Amino acid sequence: MKNSTAAVAVIVAVLVIAGGAFASFYNKSAHTSPNNTASTKTQAHAVKHTVLTTKTDPAIGQYLADPTGKALYTYGGDTSNASNCTGSCLSAWPAYTATVTANLPSGVGAITRTDNGQKQYTYNGKPLYYFVSDPAGQVTGNGVSDFTVAKPAAASSTGSSSSNGNSYPY
Repeated sequence: MKNSTAAVAVIVAVLVIAGGAFASFYNKSAHTSPNNTASTKTQAHAVKHTVLTTKTDPAIGQYLADPTGKALYTYGGDTSNASNCTGSCLSAWPAYTATVTANLPSGVGAITRTDNGQKQYTYNGKPLYYFVSDPAGQVTGNGVSDFTVAKPAAASSTGSSSSNGNSYPY
């Protein structure tokens, strides 16, 4: 009886040790890359914020919109990373104000407006605006007062895409 109790104790000990080794291996392989280096183990994963989506209009093709689907525009009077739309211009074309400025997707940035200190989103260096006269889900400001609907970098102006509202982490 003494021998069987000792044998059971040895078997349990072996299983516990083997289970611990398996758990240690599983945790390492599940949470690190195949090129297991110290730097990849400690890097935090950045969350990309979705601040732009693409929509499609039959007449103008793909264009940029905010996450709610409201069309965004750029102003021909702006310079790279600087807004020149102020006063009454800003009343008719409100800035797309930035709520998050860290970990933005490629091509998306934020500037600080010189007239009111607010943060404003940009796409490829161009400040983004809304048009106050746009009805929900429509694009009516394209070509009005030197404003153009904002387009994704690779968008075609033919309107041949059948996509109606894809969310990309722009």
